[in-house]
Amino acid sequence: MRGVIMINGRVEDYGRLRGWLRPDDLLIAADGGTAHCLALGRRPDIVVGDMDSVDPEVVAELARQGTRFERHPVAKDETDLELAIQRALREGVDEILLLAALGGRLDQTLANVLILAQRPWPVPVRLADGDQLATLLRDGETLVLDGPVGSLVSVLPLSASVTGITYQGLAYPLHNATLHLGSTRGISNQVASLPASIQIERGLLLVVQSGVET
Repeated sequence: MRGVIMINGRVEDYGRLRGWLRPDDLLIAADGGTAHCLALGRRPDIVVGDMDSVDPEVVAELARQGTRFERHPVAKDETDLELAIQRALREGVDEILLLAALGGRLDQTLANVLILAQRPWPVPVRLADGDQLATLLRDGETLVLDGPVGSLVSVLPLSASVTGITYQGLAYPLHNATLHLGSTRGISNQVASLPASIQIERGLLLVVQSGVET
C-alpha cells in the first residue's frame, strides 16, 4: 500500500497534482493539506496535525464521512509533515509520496525537502511537484531514472561529500566521482539513453528528475 501525504504548500496545477494519485492510495493530509485533497474531490483517509489550518466545520463533516483525525498540540517538536510520515508508517505503507510540499514559506519548503534526509526511513519517501520527482540516495544505492530521453536530471549532495557517483545513460557522465555539499556540478544533466541510472557509494544525494510521467 502506498501512502500519499498532502501538505499545505502552493499548488499551481491541480490537474498535474491529481495525476500523482491512485485510487487505492492511503491519503493522509498534513493539517492544511486537507484543502488540497478537497479541491481534488478526494476525502483524506486521515488528517494529522494541530488542526490550526482546517475549518472546524470541515473537520466535523469529514469525521461524519469517516475520515480519522490524529490531533497534536500547536506547541510540538515535530512538524505536521513529520507526524504524518510517522502515522503513515504505523499504518503499514510500503512507500510514501509527498505532494504539495513546495512554495509559500521558504523555511517550510526547505524543511519539507530535507525531511527526505532526516533519517533512514524504513520505506522509500519521495517528493513530487508538477512533473518533477525528488528521491534521496543513501550509501550503496542505485536509482533507475523514470524520466524519458531528453528529460532533465539534477543531483545535490546533502552530506559533506558524496563519493562513488556513477551515471549511466546521462549526457554528462560521471564515474566514481565525488561531489561536496554546495557543489553545483550535478545541476541540469539530461537523460541521453535508456536505461539511465545513478549510483553512489557513500553519502546522501538528492536526485531531482523532471519530465516524469505520472
